[in-house]
Amino acid sequence: MNEHQEGRLRTRWRRAARTVVAAAAAAVGVTVLAVGFTAGAATAGGSSADRGTSSASLAAASVSQVATGDLHTCVVRTDGTLWCWGNNFNGQLGDGTTTSRTSPVRIGTATTWARVDAGRTNTCAVRTDGTLWCWGANNNGQLGDGTTTTRNSPVQVGTATTWASVSTSNNHTCAVRTAGTLWCWGLNGHTQLGVGTTPLMSTTPLQVGTATTWASVTTGYAHTCAVRTDGTLWCWGSSSDGQLGLG
Repeated sequence: MNEHQEGRLRTRWRRAARTVVAAAAAAVGVTVLAVGFTAGAATAGGSSADRGTSSASLAAASVSQVATGDLHTCVVRTDGTLWCWGNNFNGQLGDGTTTSRTSPVRIGTATTWARVDAGRTNTCAVRTDGTLWCWGANNNGQLGDGTTTTRNSPVQVGTATTWASVSTSNNHTCAVRTAGTLWCWGLNGHTQLGVGTTPLMSTTPLQVGTATTWASVTTGYAHTCAVRTDGTLWCWGSSSDGQLGLG
């Protein structure tokens, strides 16, 4: 099964799942569950300085951002800590293990996480110092660390300290820097990196054009869309189902 076929099957499965959930909710009502965070949960981060048992207070800070991947979830709290839970087969939780978690586990001890995004089996996040970190599956270089090695704890993407936001998907990742430049890496089989048809894959960030007016970016299964500061919208990559909006 090729990448496009797999993507369509996943979309159909999700639609069917949503339909079932909606029907069940209408029949019996929806119960909203509050996610609890507890101290002493666990551990590993991007460096030795970030590893160690969590000492978070039970009266922890509230959540400022949430990101959901295919089978895992991550949040940044207002105190700058990062927590993830769910499937961890590829180390996408970033706690230094491949053990799945049914409740939040803290990622390292850093209190400088600003933004996080979750892909299918990988995760990326930006810190307040402008550094970018990724972890999880890396078979197509989607972590951007120059390798195709799967990581179960955060690894820094290059040495730049000017990353503003990041979006990661199935096999590719894109991010915007504070100077307004746009960068993408990972699989490029459908030109989803925005750099033309070559290379087929990049394990490090490639700049998309020379524009310095990119404001935000989001990645899909095999396509990408981004907004510029002038309010214009741009899309590229696979358009098999019209997802680029080009008519």
